[in-house]
Amino acid sequence: MTTAPTTPPPALRPYLTARHELLWQEADAFAAEHVAPRAVYMEAAPRKVERKVAELMAERGWFAITVPPVFGGLGAGHVAKTLLVHRIACVSAAVAAILQATLIPVGGLLHFATHEQKLRWLPQVADGSLLLSIAVTEPRAGGHIGGIETTAERAGNQWVITGSKIHIGNSHLAGAHVVIARTAPSGVSTSQALTAFLVESDREGISVADHRPGLGLHGFSAGRLDLDHVRVPEDNIVGEIGQGLSVAQSSSILYGRPNLAAVSLGLHEAALTTTTAYLKTRPRYQGTLSDLAVLRDRVGDMEARLRAARILAYQSVLLLDQGLPCDAELINAKYLGHQWAVRTTQDAMELHGARAFDADYPLERLWRDIQHTYPPAGTGEVQRIRLADAALDEDRIQWSERLAAEAVWTDHDPTAA
Repeated sequence: MTTAPTTPPPALRPYLTARHELLWQEADAFAAEHVAPRAVYMEAAPRKVERKVAELMAERGWFAITVPPVFGGLGAGHVAKTLLVHRIACVSAAVAAILQATLIPVGGLLHFATHEQKLRWLPQVADGSLLLSIAVTEPRAGGHIGGIETTAERAGNQWVITGSKIHIGNSHLAGAHVVIARTAPSGVSTSQALTAFLVESDREGISVADHRPGLGLHGFSAGRLDLDHVRVPEDNIVGEIGQGLSVAQSSSILYGRPNLAAVSLGLHEAALTTTTAYLKTRPRYQGTLSDLAVLRDRVGDMEARLRAARILAYQSVLLLDQGLPCDAELINAKYLGHQWAVRTTQDAMELHGARAFDADYPLERLWRDIQHTYPPAGTGEVQRIRLADAALDEDRIQWSERLAAEAVWTDHDPTAA
């Protein structure tokens, strides 16, 4: 795979500051030096969880890219977060997944934790000593939040949590998990029945199943958590009792969806870059494959999709940084970004012919990895339903607008007078 450019394309300049452009160059340099060699190793050893590159990203404070400086973070905002995930994903979607999966529960803490809780947990995220996961999906309910069966029962000044979670990003790296559990009996509205808890991974009764590699994202850990009467103090409730649905939904919309749009964008770009490099060097007749009009037509379609996906991804998070309502834009960036990347990756496979199937060539890895950006943070069906809500003026909650006032990417202290 060719090295990605270190200068943002002109079409992105309206969305980027000088600080963003420096971060772009830093991310590309990091990816070339540290991520590319690890990507080869991760493919060769899919049963191992990648830890080294997580440590290197932690040293740079990237897991706290949106955390305000008052809590030790970089306070750089959502455009910067998208940029980091995008540039890393151009070289390895698995490494980008490690980064983005921790950023989702960080968002939950930023919006719902108390100031004291933020002071306790976020500096550890910022210095890399605490990686996080968010544990919502379950074996029976899948991603249907209303079907969550994990329970949390009060026992004095503690809560006892029992249940299982699956497909949990960074399950083997996380030192703590934001667990969504049912705290009200069945029959109570889902909007009031769930609560979020910060559960440290070393608490008695919590176990992580052995890592099992998936179709793609080799090296990324997305495993199962089992909680058997795990006790946590009342102090570990994130938000208020009954706010678990809000914690999960807002984190998914404001962090999960744009993060996955960025992963898709990186894969999309890598597939096109790999394809054009191949076509330009593959001899055919008196020239190369890139001279054939029938193939140029396919490449033109791939380029059109990539340019559109770029704008969707960056425009949506710029709106978010500006505090404007943009839930539908974030949803659309994830939905179309994945869809377009899948089409381009499939085109790339076909344009390469049998070369695409070589294990030492990156294309089949890109094809496998892009499948993993479809289910998280809502499948395509879920995204279309939410977009229909927007079209019919029935999208009652605008998380981007509701939480924008907190200005989480500044050093604002919400408890200050």
